[in-house]
Amino acid sequence: MQSIRRPATARIFLGALACGFGCAAAAQSYPTKSIRLIVGSSAGGGGDTFARVAAQGVSGVLGQQVVIDNRAGAGGNIGADLVAKSQPDGYTLLFVFTGHVLNPTLYPKLPFDTVRDFAPVAMLATNESLLLVHPSVPAKSLAELIALAKKNPGKYTIGALPSSGQHLGSELLKLRAGIDLLFIPYKGNGPALTDLMGGQLDMAFNTVAIALPLVQAGKLRALAAAGERRSKLAPDVPTMIEAGLPGFSFFGWYGIVAPARTPDAVVKRLNQVFVQTVKSPELAERIAAMGNEPVGSTPAEFDKFIRDEIPKWAKVIKEAKITLAP
Repeated sequence: MQSIRRPATARIFLGALACGFGCAAAAQSYPTKSIRLIVGSSAGGGGDTFARVAAQGVSGVLGQQVVIDNRAGAGGNIGADLVAKSQPDGYTLLFVFTGHVLNPTLYPKLPFDTVRDFAPVAMLATNESLLLVHPSVPAKSLAELIALAKKNPGKYTIGALPSSGQHLGSELLKLRAGIDLLFIPYKGNGPALTDLMGGQLDMAFNTVAIALPLVQAGKLRALAAAGERRSKLAPDVPTMIEAGLPGFSFFGWYGIVAPARTPDAVVKRLNQVFVQTVKSPELAERIAAMGNEPVGSTPAEFDKFIRDEIPKWAKVIKEAKITLAP
């Protein structure tokens, strides 16, 4: 008997329908094995520590182990490339941080597309920074600092690890305030903080959790908080916007993305468990103690954030002429 050949549109519809049922079934049973969470930084750092805390909590909710796999190098791009090319089944995820939205401009020849090749799952937390000055700097407010810098162009120094969030924040300050500060590159933000306390550096940005004890001890002076809102850890410190610099905002953040084409139902399940974890009372307390504020966004919110941040920082990087050493 002659077989009946279905029209192409019908075949496509039936294929999609079958996939829909298959994906739904897979999502209902997900996960059935351990999940690998790629972290694009070395073990022991702030991001790695946060990732391990979150992974432990998620493991408890899912009943499957979340294994941390550190793939440091190239500003997190080595790990990102691995995940971008992984099977989109929810079993290989990427822990992302601020560099994720800077790298498309800093590394113009990435082997992946930061937007197209990933499915955002959730922003997990943010960490705020403070603008700090050495007590010898004769400025008690951001307005006084800007006035001082305008009277003495190129005299005052600001330092950070090149291409870090603190470096980009420093350049944003220079651009938005219209001041000429001498940028001093450091091998890390820790050494920059050491020189700041010693008076070899005039100012720098650093996280609230690290900076606040030094401010309280009188070793440094905090002029403003860099985020959109005042830090819960330092509520008496005004934001840069409140201190007279409209539109200024930068903050560190942590999140989770999966390979593109990961089934929506799996992304939704991952979002639920990660948000549940970071907002649970016991985990939220540990996260706050690390200087972070839990967020727990939706996938759509995190996707919009990433898409908005890439051009924002591309403009700063290009205007400040920031390039990576070959």
